[in-house]
Amino acid sequence: MANVSHPRSDITTHPDASEMRERYDRMLGGHDVALVDGPVFLLGLYCAVSPWILHYTTSQPALATHNLIMGIAIGLLALGFTRAPERMYGLSWAICAMGAWLIISPWVVGTSPDTGVVINSIIIGALAVMLGALCAVTTTRNTPRA
Repeated sequence: MANVSHPRSDITTHPDASEMRERYDRMLGGHDVALVDGPVFLLGLYCAVSPWILHYTTSQPALATHNLIMGIAIGLLALGFTRAPERMYGLSWAICAMGAWLIISPWVVGTSPDTGVVINSIIIGALAVMLGALCAVTTTRNTPRA
């Protein structure tokens, strides 16, 4: 029987390697996707499921729905940042605004929230503000000036 397996080689010998690297860098705009967008997505995921983790779906149903919607929105923004970074990074400051809203939402949306719910919302909101600001600063620093 003939050996039909192809030996593995390094991609640096590929004739289009430099062009592929330039296109990849141009598409990402110099932004390191894994270090910023991954934590934003995980934060959105946690925000969405936190009412069930902390068991306040029955005592704060409006806040549980609110966190589910906000978590899905943050997660979708993170996926958008990964999928189309050149078009989506203008929305980096939206995550900061969402984080600020998450900090005050227990008192606006909820009805006499307990300490655990308040601390959870403050931590999620503060992390969203920090990650959104980091995302926005990274984007403005790596954007070429005209």
